[in-house]
Formats: sequence, structure tokens, C-alpha cells
Amino acid sequence: MGRAIIRVIAETSGTVLAAAVERPGSAEAGKDAGLLAGVGELGVVITTSAPLAGVTDVWIDFTSPAATVANVNAAAAARAGMVIGTTGLSDAQKTEIAELAQRSPVVLAPNMSVGVNVLLKLVSDATRALGEAFDIDIVEAHHKMKRDAPSGTALRLAEAAAEGRGVALASVVCYERHGDIGPRPAGEIGIQTLRGGDVVGDHTVFFFGPQERIEITHRASSRDAFARGAVRASVWLSGRAPNLYDMRDVLGLK
Repeated sequence: MGRAIIRVIAETSGTVLAAAVERPGSAEAGKDAGLLAGVGELGVVITTSAPLAGVTDVWIDFTSPAATVANVNAAAAARAGMVIGTTGLSDAQKTEIAELAQRSPVVLAPNMSVGVNVLLKLVSDATRALGEAFDIDIVEAHHKMKRDAPSGTALRLAEAAAEGRGVALASVVCYERHGDIGPRPAGEIGIQTLRGGDVVGDHTVFFFGPQERIEITHRASSRDAFARGAVRASVWLSGRAPNLYDMRDVLGLK
């Protein structure tokens, strides 16, 4: 993702790569970020420490949950905004990020793809319009190295469906079906996870109704789709007031 983001920044007018940071001990430390990303030398050496205040306007973070929370703290101290694409954050970590966002603006989204965030809007609207007669299941597929399941995007899609019904997801979600489980409960929202190969990210939302079915699918064929959304969010976030935002704010979908 870091290399994809660097490529997108290099081709996006009005954006400049000011710093690139890797974890301590990384083999990439000390190398030119542009050369690693395949866009030519940029004069930005990869470091293992956070940028100082005044060096950058916005940080983009695709790391791990524990690292992300530490990075939001550092960004707030450096008076920089933060765009977060990390998934697998716990409720407690999300709460901490929301509190830090009152010091420095944050865009937090489980999926930075513009298409996926339009899909979230479609799912919420479709759920509201179709009503209780339609059962909802979400199937997601990712590469075999992905650690969290279900994906953050699948969870956000399920939340969008629950919002469309005016219920809390925790009260209706089903993560697994196995054995003699009986008929499907009314209002249940299912999430199924697939892992294998090098799948970048596929998500399908099924609306099963009487005598008809609707399927809405998003497939990412390259991580550049996430990078483009993250860079777009960083441009939007620059100069914003401290608050916790998401991609619906960025895209004007609220």
C-alpha cells in the first residue's frame, strides 16, 4: 500500500510526498521512496521515525491497529491531519482515535476505495427501500495473508444495512452458520468470509426477497484503488477543523 500511495501522490496535481516512514528494522529504511515505488527518485528517504511538526500537512496510515493509535497521537502532536486505512481496530481503539480527532482532524474508513464508499450509500438506501421482506447476506473474499476476518469493509457494509433498518448491528449479525441451526431469524444480517490466493478484495451484498434477488458487487483489481481514495481524502482533509470524518464526508454522501 505504501508504494501504491507514493505512485498516486506522484501523479496527483497539488500533492507532494514530504516523508515516508517504515517500522524500525525495515529493509527499506534509508532508501529513496520514489525509487522503491517505481516513479523515479523523489529525494525522500524512508525513515523509521515520525515527521516533525511543520513537515507535513496530512499523514496516511496503513499499518496495524496498535501502530495506528500511536501514529494518531504523533500526528496530533505534529499538528498534522491523519487519513487511516488500517483495519481490525477494536472498539476501544476507535474510541481513542475519536478522542484524538478532537485535537487534529482524522478521516477513518475501513476501505478507502471511492467505489466501496458509494456502495455503502447504495446498501443503506436499498435496505431502507426494500424493507423487512428481504434477507441480507454479505460475502467477502481476500488474499490468504489477510489477518482480520471478516474484513473491515464487510463489517461496514453490514453496519450500513443495519442503519438502513434502524437497528444495532450487534443485535442482528450472524458470522457463521453450521449444523442444525433452524430457520433463519427475521432481520438477521449475515457475513461470510473467504480467504485464498491473491484476491485484492471482493464484496457482494445479497438482498434475498420473495420471487426476486438483488446482488450488488464491488471488486478491487489493484491496491491503487485504495491509494487513490486515501490521497483524495488527504487533499480534502488538509485545513479541516479537528473532528472524526469518514469517506462519506470526503465524497459528500452524507
